[in-house]
Formats: sequence, C-alpha cells, structure tokens
Amino acid sequence: MSVSPVYAVLGAVALQRIGEILYARRNTHALLRRGAVEAAPEQYPFFVAVHAGWLAAMAIVVSSSTPVNWYLIAAYALVQVGRLWIFASLRERWTTRIIVLPGAPLVRRGPYRFLRHPNYAVVVLEIALLPCALHAYWIAGLFTLLNAALLWWRVRAEDAALSRSYSTMSP
Repeated sequence: MSVSPVYAVLGAVALQRIGEILYARRNTHALLRRGAVEAAPEQYPFFVAVHAGWLAAMAIVVSSSTPVNWYLIAAYALVQVGRLWIFASLRERWTTRIIVLPGAPLVRRGPYRFLRHPNYAVVVLEIALLPCALHAYWIAGLFTLLNAALLWWRVRAEDAALSRSYSTMSP
C-alpha cells in the first residue's frame, strides 16, 4: 500500500509541527525557570487553533488524488531553510509563545539583522504556499486572513512586551 503524495506532504508537515511544538515547549520551560515572563498567554490557543485548523482543513478537503505542485513544495521547503536560520539565530530562545527574558539582549544576528519578526514572515509564506501547492486556494486565502488578524494582535503584544522589558533595563 502506498501513501498518496498529498498525504505524504501533509504528514511530513504535521511531524515537523509536532517537533517544533516539543522544541518550543522545552525552550519555554527552560526560559521560565530562568525568570522569563510570558506575555499575552491568552493568544496562544487561537494560534494553535488556526494552525491546526489549517493543516486539518487540507487533510479533510484535499483529495488524495490531487496533483501536487512540486515547484510550490520546493518553495515551501526553501522557506523551511529560513525557519532553520531563525532557530539557529534564536537557539534556546525560540518558542511559539511570547516569552521575554529580562536582561537578555535582543537577538540581532541571522535574519533578525534584516527583519524584526522573521518567523512571522516564514509563517505567512507557509500558510499561503502549502495549500496552493495542493490546489486548495480558498484554504490559503481563508487562513492567510485569519493568520493576519492574529499576527496583528500578536506583534502588538510582543512589541509591547519587548518595549517594557528593554525600557526598564539600565543602559
């Protein structure tokens, strides 16, 4: 019995997401033990719901016989290189939550030299690319809009938390 390319791709993405959640959870607990503070924890369930819904929508709606656009899958894979660059830059400070470690300097290496929130740029691209690669354009559109609303809320909360943390530090 062979697995359809659609389900192979979705399965690989699901496994990647599970790995990221486990990595983020480990980092979050370690940061909190070091005195870090979580900002806007009420946002987290919404992000989990949207991201899980995005993947579930594709698994439910996209037929296993749908042809995969391998060029867009290649673009998606290239975006994952950006995610790895982010992981390497943030190291143990990468989480899926807003965690601020007082006294720790802002990360300014890697993609953070060019963008304030490169991880969110990666997520925006992922949410659009993967459904398009599976010809599920309405899923790309719907979840891009949902994610945009959440990111608007999240970036404001994250920037405020970082601003509070760094405005209280002495020069």
